[in-house]
Amino acid sequence: MNQNLSVILAVIGFGVVALSAAQLAGYFRKIKLPLITGLLVIGILTGPFILNLIPVSSIIHLGFINDIALAYIAFAASAELYLREMRSRIDSIKWMTISQLVVTFLLSGAAVFFLSEQIPFMREFSISLRIAASSLFAVIFVARSPASAIAVVNEMRAKGPFVQTAIGVTVLKDVFVILLFSLCLEVSVALFQDTKLSLNFAGILLLELAASIFAGFLLAGFLTKVLQTNWKQIPKAWLILAGGYLMYVLHHWLNDYTYALFQHSISIEPLLVCIIASFWVTNYSKYRAEFLRILERSGKYIYVPFFLLAGASLQLDLLTDVAGIAFLLFFVRLVSLMVGGYIGGALSGDSPLFKRLAWMPYVTQAGVGLGLATIVTNNFPVWGAQFSTIVIAVIVVNQIVGPPLFKWAINKVKEGHTRADTPAFDGIKDTIIFGFEPQSVALARQLLEAGWEVKIITLIKDVNKEEYKDLDIYYVEELSLEMLKKLDAKLAEAIVLMLTDEENLILCNLIYEHIGTSDVVVRLNHRYNFNRFHELGALIVDPSTAIVSLLDHFVRSPQAASLLLGMQKGQDTSDIQVLNPDIQGLLIRNLRLPADVIILSVKRRGNLIISHGYTRLRAGDTLTMVGSKKSLAEVSLKFGY
Repeated sequence: MNQNLSVILAVIGFGVVALSAAQLAGYFRKIKLPLITGLLVIGILTGPFILNLIPVSSIIHLGFINDIALAYIAFAASAELYLREMRSRIDSIKWMTISQLVVTFLLSGAAVFFLSEQIPFMREFSISLRIAASSLFAVIFVARSPASAIAVVNEMRAKGPFVQTAIGVTVLKDVFVILLFSLCLEVSVALFQDTKLSLNFAGILLLELAASIFAGFLLAGFLTKVLQTNWKQIPKAWLILAGGYLMYVLHHWLNDYTYALFQHSISIEPLLVCIIASFWVTNYSKYRAEFLRILERSGKYIYVPFFLLAGASLQLDLLTDVAGIAFLLFFVRLVSLMVGGYIGGALSGDSPLFKRLAWMPYVTQAGVGLGLATIVTNNFPVWGAQFSTIVIAVIVVNQIVGPPLFKWAINKVKEGHTRADTPAFDGIKDTIIFGFEPQSVALARQLLEAGWEVKIITLIKDVNKEEYKDLDIYYVEELSLEMLKKLDAKLAEAIVLMLTDEENLILCNLIYEHIGTSDVVVRLNHRYNFNRFHELGALIVDPSTAIVSLLDHFVRSPQAASLLLGMQKGQDTSDIQVLNPDIQGLLIRNLRLPADVIILSVKRRGNLIISHGYTRLRAGDTLTMVGSKKSLAEVSLKFGY
């Protein structure tokens, strides 16, 4: 009873700390540090060596969190291994994976073995035990972080053969890392238990492998049955995680039962079981999309307690002793990745540039490496804490160094598609409208009346410009970056795209990557293209729903709708940017605005912020105001230079 109460209290206390850590870790992103680093640091601060909010007794009771997280990590790593998406670069992915796996493992393992005298807990080991510990270091050093790699690729909108190979190798390598780790762990446990590596031992390994494969297919069947149900995703997520956790429960039970029966433990390898189950569901069932969605949405609820607990478990008193060797092993890993990357690039026939940069995508580490370190700690309680402390220190450095290196490599091979910087306001409101038709003509004339300078761009040659003497109409032969530069598109505060979806997408990509205009308005032709424009930050007008939405606003709030549409006589709305240095730093409540002007919203760095009287204005803020046209003109003049 007391044991159960202790576990419940430990879970409640840890839950409170985890909720706070999830919020506090977000601040690390603001200073350009990874979220995992923030969680590890908070775990160290709240752990037994500093604040003791997570005492040693709680860490012992919370071991099940690691088991759940490890099952999730195996699911997530294998779920990214979708064979159909790797076909186009299969040769490069194959050779790079083999090279990174074999070369990095052998080189880093050999380096750790020769440096074992510098590693405190390895000094007293025999040669065979040093080889065993070195192999565990080496296999963890091969591990990568698929989530971090995908995050960098998504952030940079990177596309191309280099990125495609990097993602394929990252996903495939982590699956083989877990398989290799299972083998190295079994051999290491046998060596440290003074078990002879005989034919009987090999037979037991084969038996465990067969049992793990069988259990993997059983778990795959269970996951498929869960995904087949009509239940909501939350209960499905709970059952999927419970299925993975039960493999660890079964593993521990079989270990104890077979040891009591045969004086030798025979069990399944839960990581291998989860990998097989996830691989089957991903590649051979029709539930891959839903499985991935569940894993993606469950990630933050798994990683926060896992990394927090890892930080709290860190032996801070040992960190000062092993900091030097941790940095040395970090450089050992880098060198082995460089050699492995170059050999892999050479075998796959990549260009010299690709071969030189091939190691950079694989520096970052996170969940897989940390999870494997946790397993070592649990299996070797005498020296596992020191091992884990060194590995965590290396992972933290890799987390800081890895993403910038990957981004630099993507830019170097010119496969990045990041957003261009937004041009500074030149004091004149310009807009460019692509497409010549009655709607674009009407829009241009309305903007002219509001004081904007407007250009209409058309791909039609025979436009009778005499009929539209009040408008600036330009004919262009093609949609290209050179054309945008000739039109001085960087000076435009807004660009309106009213061509076909294909033509609009060409322009939207060019504007996003090279021009940087913040307000790109797209008239959508087909609903299925919505997400493609949304990813580029465009403001999308869907004609099929726009009228319904407009009528809805007129029904529910007719005064506001007519005001925002400029239908109220003498009234208008306007976006006004803070450029005047005398205005910068003032509180909204201290602004001297005309009595008929109201601030509706404040936009800062592309985000709407909740504003009030005590909101302090900053340079570049855009204020949406409503009032009389005369008063808005006065305010615009006041806020400008």
